[in-house]
Amino acid sequence: MNEKFDVPETHPGFKLNKIHLNNADLSRVAYNFIKEEEPYKGDIGAFILDWLKPLAYLEVQTSGSTGKPQKIKIKKEHMINSALATGKFFKMPEKSTALMCLPAGYIAGKMMLVRAMTLGWDLDLVPPSSSPLDQVFKTYDFCAMTPFQLDNSLDRLHLIKKLIVGGGSVSPKLQLMVRELNTKVYETFGMTETVSHIAARRINPKKNKKKPIPFKTFPNVNISQDERGCLVIKAPLIADGSIVTNDVVEIITYKKFIWKGRIDHVINSGGIKLFPEEIERKLSEVIDYRFFVTGLPDDALGEKLVLFVEADFSEELLTELQEKVRSLKSLDKYEIPKKIYLVQKFEETPNGKIHRENTVKGRVK
Repeated sequence: MNEKFDVPETHPGFKLNKIHLNNADLSRVAYNFIKEEEPYKGDIGAFILDWLKPLAYLEVQTSGSTGKPQKIKIKKEHMINSALATGKFFKMPEKSTALMCLPAGYIAGKMMLVRAMTLGWDLDLVPPSSSPLDQVFKTYDFCAMTPFQLDNSLDRLHLIKKLIVGGGSVSPKLQLMVRELNTKVYETFGMTETVSHIAARRINPKKNKKKPIPFKTFPNVNISQDERGCLVIKAPLIADGSIVTNDVVEIITYKKFIWKGRIDHVINSGGIKLFPEEIERKLSEVIDYRFFVTGLPDDALGEKLVLFVEADFSEELLTELQEKVRSLKSLDKYEIPKKIYLVQKFEETPNGKIHRENTVKGRVK
């Protein structure tokens, strides 16, 4: 049974598309959005109406990138607390300008709206797309994007002062491309269950660091590891109980950790444990296409490491990739893929992440 919850009135500084809106105004805007032909506005309108209902919980769809998509219940109170933590961590006060370019069907998009309503931001909406800044001609204090959107927005990123990037890890190549930009770019760590992010790391600090940059946790977030070496999160303001993740980490201090990869992606090849995410970070030095590595059944090794690259098939490209991979000095001998597959188009989850399982399925015997 869904408990009652009195949704707070929107912050007096809150604007949506340059218009001050209280809760009553928001209801009217939401209904108008739903009537419009643009689907992204319909999603925003539906969320706003759900938000304004006097109920304690919202049903939120998970992305499905690490398992089957499912709906989970999260507390509106936790969403408000998460918004407050984000404002404090990134120093984003009332009247900050923000751009929303993520779909409201998922937690990242919903939280942009909650942050604006809670903190009193001036929020503008643009349709979610792979190049969200193409039609933007003003500067914003804050924005959230996926790595794919960031990759397509580099030439216009000067329009954003602070950018958070989530929904997938940021490749070393992309980190290198934002290193000299004035925009402060942060990679975030989180999931639907933690009401968006619980940690972040600046990936283009002024002082270039050779060592991996750790994630720093948000206020009131405690971290530990279980027996598998996976991250355990205790954050009473945004989640009930402990959240046991499948993310293998190295804890540096009680507030900082280095993410190594997903334990459910670990490949056991001849008794050697291989972390795809670590291998992908190295391969990104020489591969310019979208790609991922995974394990396939093998009679001798148990699992063999293989590489999938999103590109039209050609013998020349295949040979070129094989030579580049073999010549990569940072790769351990066990980290060299046994085979490379060229796939014209990767399967994706509804919010644009690579769906590894579906991409592999049907293409490999």
